[in-house]
Amino acid sequence: MAQIGKAPCDDTLILHGTNPPTEEGACPEASKPWVLAAAIVGSSMAFIDGTVVNVALPAIQADLNATAFQAQWVVESYALLLAALLLVGGALGDHYGRRRIFAIGVVVFAVSSVGCALAADVQQLIAARAVQGIGGALLVPGSLALISASFPEKERGKAIGTWSGFSGITAAVGPVLGGFLVDHFSWIWAFLINVPMALLVLWIVRRHVPESKGAAARGGLDLWGALLATAGLGGIVYAFIEAPTQSWRSPAVLAALAIGVVGSIGFVIAERRARTPMLPLSLLRIGNFSGANLLTLLLYAALGGGLYFFPLNLIQVQGYSATVAGAALLPFIFLMFALSGWAGQLVDRFGPRLPLVIGPAIAAVGFALFALPGVGASYWSGFLPAVVVLGFGMTVTVAPLTTTVMNAVGPDLAGVASGVNNAVSRAAAVLAIAVFGAVMAWAFDAALAERLQAMGASDEVRAFLTAERDRLAAAGAPPGADAATAAVVKRAVAESFVAGFRWVMLLSAGLAVLSAVSAWLMIRRAPTEESNNKP
Repeated sequence: MAQIGKAPCDDTLILHGTNPPTEEGACPEASKPWVLAAAIVGSSMAFIDGTVVNVALPAIQADLNATAFQAQWVVESYALLLAALLLVGGALGDHYGRRRIFAIGVVVFAVSSVGCALAADVQQLIAARAVQGIGGALLVPGSLALISASFPEKERGKAIGTWSGFSGITAAVGPVLGGFLVDHFSWIWAFLINVPMALLVLWIVRRHVPESKGAAARGGLDLWGALLATAGLGGIVYAFIEAPTQSWRSPAVLAALAIGVVGSIGFVIAERRARTPMLPLSLLRIGNFSGANLLTLLLYAALGGGLYFFPLNLIQVQGYSATVAGAALLPFIFLMFALSGWAGQLVDRFGPRLPLVIGPAIAAVGFALFALPGVGASYWSGFLPAVVVLGFGMTVTVAPLTTTVMNAVGPDLAGVASGVNNAVSRAAAVLAIAVFGAVMAWAFDAALAERLQAMGASDEVRAFLTAERDRLAAAGAPPGADAATAAVVKRAVAESFVAGFRWVMLLSAGLAVLSAVSAWLMIRRAPTEESNNKP
């Protein structure tokens, strides 16, 4: 699952670009519970959608006759635009009204969800998911900004805690609910479930949520930064997803890669010149901030890229139902939320460096454990130990990572810093899914060729599987093949996918180790007066 559990700085993203109310509060007392309800239900739409789609992908791939790389685009088109436009979405709320932009985001998200459900082919679904990502970029920061705008500082901690608690419930229930809908109804209900939630949110917003704007409304919007970030991310993602089928020498792939590189360079230049940049480059001169973001990039690339393939393994290779696959990461989520209070105290006791070295190192062990099970593995003995170890490693990491980001810059820049770090975690997952998809394709093709040669497959079987290889684990036996041949081919395909899955998980483990090394080298041993270095 591309976005499992909580991203770093999710809670503190509430501070981004806000203009906190006075103690009396601009929001009427009677409206505050309604504001919190709208924020919870609204953000839950995006959280659920970010997890259930992975569980639904095998059914989507089968129903729409999609390749594995088209299935990647179903996830990536949404995640790409959400990551690239997240900070701009928050700034739009500050400029034009948080209530207004939040409501627009809910409408766009709901309408595009209906578009996803009505998609007649995978291309239409990908397009609808892209629009859904735009809606999410307005909806997610808008839901958080409503809390900041409506609750004075002395009440905000309780409101954030309530929002965070419900986010934990959503993270746990979402994949299981999505799996149940896929197993008992259809994958389209994984999208249609957003419609009644959106109607409820819009009713609350219309009746009970006051309008507010932020201090940032006096600044400018970093539209060039948003466009260049989208071009940079999109070009690189397109190149890595399409290269396995079009080849790296394809003009389209080379052009996309060039756009990605030029867009990324242009983004850096634009941020140097923008009045209100999405990414204030001066923040990167702060040691703990740059170290924390490098760690975030590496570790969340491992998490997003590795866990994207986990439900596909469980459903398409191990034969689990979508409901069971959706429940497979519940221990991970339970650990993160049950131990979040304990993990939040680690920086106070040990400083930021030690937990940010130990946590990713434990996570690396968890990723490595995912590489052990083969075809037909038991969840309890094969996958559960990996889920638990990885969950504990991320638990040790996330709260100290958020604290380190916040402490590195001080209260005045805490909102900007948390927004940047949150966006980095999402962009890391987007890039990793694309890159890991190319690694999976290479390993799968090599393993399948080896197994076909070992089984003495006929030319007909080889030709059929060559045409089917872009479906990865969904590839089947040639029509009319006898039962014995079909069983051997199915086993070869499953073992080839597991071979690729092992490469992906070992690569994830390597990235987690690198993130621990980056913390060791760049994060100071104890909180220091970095405020002297703040821009």
